[in-house]
Amino acid sequence: MSDMSFMEKLLDGVAVEWKVLGEVAKYEQPTKYLVQSTNYSDDFETPVLTAGKTFILGYTDETDGIYGASRTPVIIFDDFTTANKWVDFDFKAKSSAMKMISSVDSSKALSKYIYYWLNTLPSELVDGDHKRQWIGCFAKKEIPVPPISIQAEIVRILDTFTELTAELTAELTARKKQYNYYRDQLLSFPCSGVGTQGEVEWKTLGDVTKKWYSGGTPTAGKPEYYEGGEIPWLRTQEVKFSDIEKTEVKVTPSALKNSSAKWIPKNCVIIAISGATAGRSAINKIPLTTNQHCGCLEIDSAKALYRYVYHWVCFNYENIKALGQGARGDLNSSIIKSFKLPIPYANDPEKSLAEQARIVAILDKFDALTHSISEGLPREIELRQKQYAYYRDLLLSFPKAEVKATLGSAL
Repeated sequence: MSDMSFMEKLLDGVAVEWKVLGEVAKYEQPTKYLVQSTNYSDDFETPVLTAGKTFILGYTDETDGIYGASRTPVIIFDDFTTANKWVDFDFKAKSSAMKMISSVDSSKALSKYIYYWLNTLPSELVDGDHKRQWIGCFAKKEIPVPPISIQAEIVRILDTFTELTAELTAELTARKKQYNYYRDQLLSFPCSGVGTQGEVEWKTLGDVTKKWYSGGTPTAGKPEYYEGGEIPWLRTQEVKFSDIEKTEVKVTPSALKNSSAKWIPKNCVIIAISGATAGRSAINKIPLTTNQHCGCLEIDSAKALYRYVYHWVCFNYENIKALGQGARGDLNSSIIKSFKLPIPYANDPEKSLAEQARIVAILDKFDALTHSISEGLPREIELRQKQYAYYRDLLLSFPKAEVKATLGSAL
């Protein structure tokens, strides 16, 4: 069925009236719903909404001046960015820089229909333009107003796409929480004595490391260092809590000879040590070279499993990152090798490695599942979002009367 025949069937010969948006939608400033306290907590019940990307600023325990959107949903319109959201839960507001938009007469125009139509409009903001947009611009735009039954059908179809995307997003969040829960359980040891996995002894990363490797960057702009290169060369932006099977950049033997870059054996625990990526980790499943912003730990297999160390380092990402020094928060070999990790049954190497292997096997399974979901679900979510946008634009693309007349006279 073609796009036009679908729309023709939906309209069934009914004319679509075009009206100025300000005639079918009213607005209210959230003045009487403004929060008074800045004492926010996740333990409180009522969300505090603000303009901009953050949207839910926090939660308040205030009980007065709550807008009951669970009974009367409303469109929150950001007056400075033109972003809008459909809100069907009770809230208080932080800023008067947003407007609460709803239908003037729900028997003629549905608020949810208006919301979906608003999302078909491109932003006309100019960089640095901080004028309030609703009254001066958006309220003057023309909106197609089909019969209420057709509006309801359009809303039903688009709601279906929205709900599916929400379910996929919730599934992704749940799986990540599940993985984090089991990882926390398996890697939570007391500072000394007996832990959840039996006796543990706290060692440093240096204690279980056979060798520390650093890297270097061949001079940029020299084609003999990069063109035709086959040696994998890792940069910190590729260190993303995962196994590394390949690198985006390759260098030549001449590059290694004339720089600090050097070969690093596979199965090292790699930690980014500089700038925004500091503390992130990965495992190289191939021999490779790195830039100077990567630190690599070759683990002594008689003392610890490299994957056990890797899981521990991932688990402690925030703690390791917090040890960074200087304005850039850089790490170094001394900081990393001094970081402690628990070794179960340290006095019995065979039993220790077996226990580490047990922990690794469980975490690897969850890691693989989460990685698969983290790869697959976002792609599925993106697909659903594109599908939603396609049908939204299709369902809300009504020809104006004068356009139809022109087309009719030309045929």
